[in-house]
Amino acid sequence: MMEHQLPPLNALRAFEATARHLSVKNAADELCVTPGAVSQLVKALELHLGVQLFRRVNRGIFLTDAGQAYLPPVRSAFRQISDATQRLAVPTESGLLTVSTTPFFASAWLVPRLKSFQKAHPDIDLQVQASNALADFSRDGVDVAIRHGTGQYPGLVSQCVLTVEVVPVAAPSLVAELGKPAKPADLLRWPRVNDAQRKGWRLWFAAQGVADTGPVRGPSFDDAGLLLRAVQTGQGVALLPAALVASDVAEGRLVRLFKAALLDGFAYHLVYPPASHDRPKVAAFRSWLAEAMGDCGAQTAARKTPASPPSHFQSAKTPTRLQLVQRQPR
Repeated sequence: MMEHQLPPLNALRAFEATARHLSVKNAADELCVTPGAVSQLVKALELHLGVQLFRRVNRGIFLTDAGQAYLPPVRSAFRQISDATQRLAVPTESGLLTVSTTPFFASAWLVPRLKSFQKAHPDIDLQVQASNALADFSRDGVDVAIRHGTGQYPGLVSQCVLTVEVVPVAAPSLVAELGKPAKPADLLRWPRVNDAQRKGWRLWFAAQGVADTGPVRGPSFDDAGLLLRAVQTGQGVALLPAALVASDVAEGRLVRLFKAALLDGFAYHLVYPPASHDRPKVAAFRSWLAEAMGDCGAQTAARKTPASPPSHFQSAKTPTRLQLVQRQPR
């Protein structure tokens, strides 16, 4: 094989996708081709290289030693091409700032305040992507992300910016079946549905002075809307943002079992790569976010009777403190 004779790009893509999924079918679905086409491309690459890249055992496939050695540089090459293309298509300091955030935070807090950001920074165009999955900053073109959880994101800067009141709620049918609980510990006997990290209930019980909660059971959801739907259909009691369930409780579609509470350790975090900290548009968004959330916290403290959904948000105690979580092996 001549040194300058590179393998066909489509064959390399088929190899990388197949190696990542260890499935020809899944690779075919990703590449929008047939499994037969993927198999042919992989075979063509093996002929081109003169080595076998996969072992086929029964109905499964595994990487050979040669395949395992070949995969990292191929994957790295694709990542470099993707990064270079992204930088060329959208220059780093262009006027576009891509913000990835959860659907609930986008609708309940961010979107109603975008006019304020545009007024303060008319030269920056925000592109909001609603998603619950943590962004892949090296491949998705995302500049900053806002996520709800404990803020532990290896290798990324994590800035705690906003806390949310949560309230335990259940469907009226479930309350009629089990009876309204008299004390928080009574919920240990109820079916419960969970947040994606399965930590919310443990934190809530601890805040109520209930220590021995046993193993976490029940389904979990990474989206507050899906969690709400599970509660509405009587699958169990859940902890949900008070803002999200206010109308359901007021109109009798849900029953609030105890008062709302703030869970220590659970909050919204602004997340981004360390290298992005000093980028002007990231710094502008970070400063605006801290100022807007400070105003939100002041408004919340001033209102004795919350009148609007955003009042269920409270700004973090230290909105400008940055936490850098060291990268861990993946």
